[in-house]
Amino acid sequence: MQMTARNPDHPVQDLFVDRWSPRAFDGSEMPETDLKTILEAARWAPSAFNIQPWRFVYALRGDAHWQKLVELLNPFNLDWAQHSSALVYLFSDTEVDGKEGKPNRANGSHSFDAGSAWAHAALQATALGYHTHGMAGIHKDRVHEVLGVPERFKPEIAFAIGRQGDASRLDESLQARETPSARMPLSDIAFAGSWG
Repeated sequence: MQMTARNPDHPVQDLFVDRWSPRAFDGSEMPETDLKTILEAARWAPSAFNIQPWRFVYALRGDAHWQKLVELLNPFNLDWAQHSSALVYLFSDTEVDGKEGKPNRANGSHSFDAGSAWAHAALQATALGYHTHGMAGIHKDRVHEVLGVPERFKPEIAFAIGRQGDASRLDESLQARETPSARMPLSDIAFAGSWG
């Protein structure tokens, strides 16, 4: 499989360009210490007022929880993500606990903050030689009940973690997509002073 050239417009650490989201995983086991390091990096993400609204439910390949988490993926994602080494479901707390008898209030940045935790996890995985692939295609109508998650926590994504595998194991329609993608030029997304 030919790799797409990824050339940043401006100098950045290699880690940012090296991170990409394959679907072909080799099915190997991951030490729990590696997964905990990845989640520890996520723990140090920034959040509004340091509320830290992210929560994770995870399973390692072959453990007692693996099949339960695999079955919460939609069929498209289940087909390839079941070959990863770990699955992590990311939730965000939609509420901020009230203080001094005041009621809880809505957390307007819970999804944004959880996204920063996901990015930290993905970059730490890359630093350890793993790949991650985030998936919105999960059974969001079932995750609360199956995983015992309180209703106030919004299911954001699941992500697969593992070592890159042979793309020929994927469905033929996905094999051509198994290469790092390019990005829009910075000039198309960042504007000085006003839009456009």
